[in-house]
Amino acid sequence: MTQTTYDYIIVGAGSAGCVLADRLSENGNHKVLLLEAGGSDRSIFIQMPTALSYPMNTAKYAWQFESEAEAGLDGRKLHCPRGHVLGGSSSINGMVYVRGHACDFDEWQEHGAQGWSYQDCLPYFRKAESWAGGADDYRGGTGPLATCNGNEMKLNPLYQTFIDAGAQAGYPVTKDYNGYQQEGFGPMHMTVKNGVRASTSNAYLRRAMQRPNLTVVTGVVSRRVILEGKTARGIEYEKHGQISTATASREVILAAGSVGSPQLLQLSGIGPAQVLRDAGVDVIHDLPGVGENLQDHLEVYFQYYCKQPITLNGKLGLISKGLIGTRWILFKDGLGATNHFESCAFIRSRAGLKWPNIQYHFLPAAMRYDGGKAIAGHGFQVHVGPNKPQSRGRIWIKSADPHAKPGILFNYISTEQDRQDWRDCIRLTREIIAQSAFDDYRGDEIQPGKDIHTDEQIDQWVKQNVESAYHPSCSCKMGADDDPMAVLDSNCRVRGIEGLRVVDSSIFPTITNGNLNAPTIMVAEKAADLILGNDPLPRADVPVWIDPDWQHQQRPTKQ
Repeated sequence: MTQTTYDYIIVGAGSAGCVLADRLSENGNHKVLLLEAGGSDRSIFIQMPTALSYPMNTAKYAWQFESEAEAGLDGRKLHCPRGHVLGGSSSINGMVYVRGHACDFDEWQEHGAQGWSYQDCLPYFRKAESWAGGADDYRGGTGPLATCNGNEMKLNPLYQTFIDAGAQAGYPVTKDYNGYQQEGFGPMHMTVKNGVRASTSNAYLRRAMQRPNLTVVTGVVSRRVILEGKTARGIEYEKHGQISTATASREVILAAGSVGSPQLLQLSGIGPAQVLRDAGVDVIHDLPGVGENLQDHLEVYFQYYCKQPITLNGKLGLISKGLIGTRWILFKDGLGATNHFESCAFIRSRAGLKWPNIQYHFLPAAMRYDGGKAIAGHGFQVHVGPNKPQSRGRIWIKSADPHAKPGILFNYISTEQDRQDWRDCIRLTREIIAQSAFDDYRGDEIQPGKDIHTDEQIDQWVKQNVESAYHPSCSCKMGADDDPMAVLDSNCRVRGIEGLRVVDSSIFPTITNGNLNAPTIMVAEKAADLILGNDPLPRADVPVWIDPDWQHQQRPTKQ
């Protein structure tokens, strides 16, 4: 058994771990170890944006987890891939850059995460980012993470058509949903730099690996946090069958993601006592919130035939794919350089909601997220679903074996409000696509299909067709001292254990209104200052658009 000592040990080289590895090693004063279960991210299928469905569905690059049978989905088990490669889920995701609504972070603070309000978090979003449109009070211009609008909606007229239809339906148009106004229809942003995926591995870890004080070890299974009483001293890990330990003189930081971090805490004897006993793990610290409060986003593919042969369904042949790939290899542009989600929307499903709870990704194609089941002919679709579910799930280990997959149960669509949100979602989507902007393009509705219209029919169709948007989160939440389910304090420290933090999407108290990569990177930027004892960046003081009559209207122009 080998043993080495570092100042900081980070478990997980994902969206958060790569940021932490960079920031904690930046000043050269600290010896940092980064442990990652996966391996290299050099594959063209990871780096070429249009190939996004490949790494997500490949065991080499993604843990292929799945949920338990979900009662709210008539017993279906849903796919739950998580990054298993340098860059983690930022190397396998759809590259969509959505920070979340300002009110999401104010909600975190209301749930006891002090210092995590929007005005506290915005400086760290700006620090991380280099936005193609240039810096302003909301967007960053010099950070490591490049963001853009892909091909600026120029390669397909349907992107703008979707925005025009939203305006015709009475919704606002927003120039920048990551800035002053999230609510409305507008261009969508992605983490792509010069036509290449801007994962946290590319954006942060590459430069950090040039430093002699950072050690990166891949292909490891982290077995447990080594505890001395109620103090974290290091990590026991396994590589090629050999068990090693690494000691941390300052801190151990879990950045293993919303599945991996609660799993590793539980394997280490930290978690709900009964869960640990049932798995044959000695209870070192009974912390009932570990693995609880699990939240996720669901989505459906709302599909229509397109009357004009202009969609990506016409680009799926081997010759077309070869031309797209060749152009990308040579020039890093064209259809290979985008995730194809170049317009989007955020709306409220009903009056009385202060901020949006439904998100649209528009795609000028009709096919599954994994690239399969494309329709014959031409079509387009929106990926849509409610983003603020009431349903809560859990993650728990079933044995003391660190190689065993944990149990994952989301309890999807388990409340009446969640069911109603879906009914509203389906009906509002039909209304948007029915606007005259789409008249030259819109063919028949493929799915759900015009025969699906009663509450009961919608409920049943959603149960059978909904998919995870792959946003598991909130399973090691931050919270107030008097919240027995809060795993962490507002500084990301594990309650009752010295020298141990969690920094990833599991720490969110509530899920944000959008994709999770952007807020996870922000969390890591902010946590790095907390870990190093730096003064936090000065709070922002910027206005945020809220519909002035949100209590009484579902959209601004509806009377």
